[in-house]
Formats: sequence, C-alpha cells, structure tokens
Amino acid sequence: QVQLAESGGGLVQPGGSLRLSCAASGFPFRNYPMRWYRQVPGEEREWVASSAGPNTNYADTVKGRFIVSRDNVKNTVNLQMNALKPEDTAVYYCSVDLPQEKYWGQGTQVTVAS
Repeated sequence: QVQLAESGGGLVQPGGSLRLSCAASGFPFRNYPMRWYRQVPGEEREWVASSAGPNTNYADTVKGRFIVSRDNVKNTVNLQMNALKPEDTAVYYCSVDLPQEKYWGQGTQVTVAS
C-alpha cells in the first residue's frame, strides 16, 4: 500500500524558513522521482520541485529559495524553504507517479504572514 505523509508545515513570518518532509512507503522509493506541489484554494495545483536521482528541478517562482533533497535510506523527500514570501502560502503536497497511478499525500499547510 502506497503511502505519502507530509509534515513540517506551519506559520512563518516573511523572510523565514520552513522544512517540509514527506515520508514514503509501499514502493521502491529510490527508483522513482519525487515531486512537491502546492495549491491555493480556488487555484490549480502548481508544481514546485522535483528530485530524480542526483537531479533536482524547480519552478521559477521558488528557484534559488527552495531546496529539495531525498534520503533513499529513510525513504523521505524534504523541501527546505527559505526567504519565504506571503505568496508561498499554500497547502504543500508530495507526489509520486507509479505505473498504476499518481499518488498524493494529504498535504501540509504553509502560511507566510506577519
């Protein structure tokens, strides 16, 4: 059974940092790219960052501020978010595309406000 569980969200002031974590189970974690998305109510879910083997990619909106990393022993993927802005406020999700379907975690709320 595939499970993805995000943690680490919360309230932070503009300019602050948060570290999100996603614990994965039920599939061979090291073999698959892991992605972070975010969603604001009323808007479409937006891709944020990806980790695939040694490679990482970022949306232009977060490039230079966010860092994605993974631990293939602990089966976790992390998102270090720095220099946070109010427009980063969203529910953040981790996701994996497996042959049978795309899986999502339950999401973790990040709120950037003073």
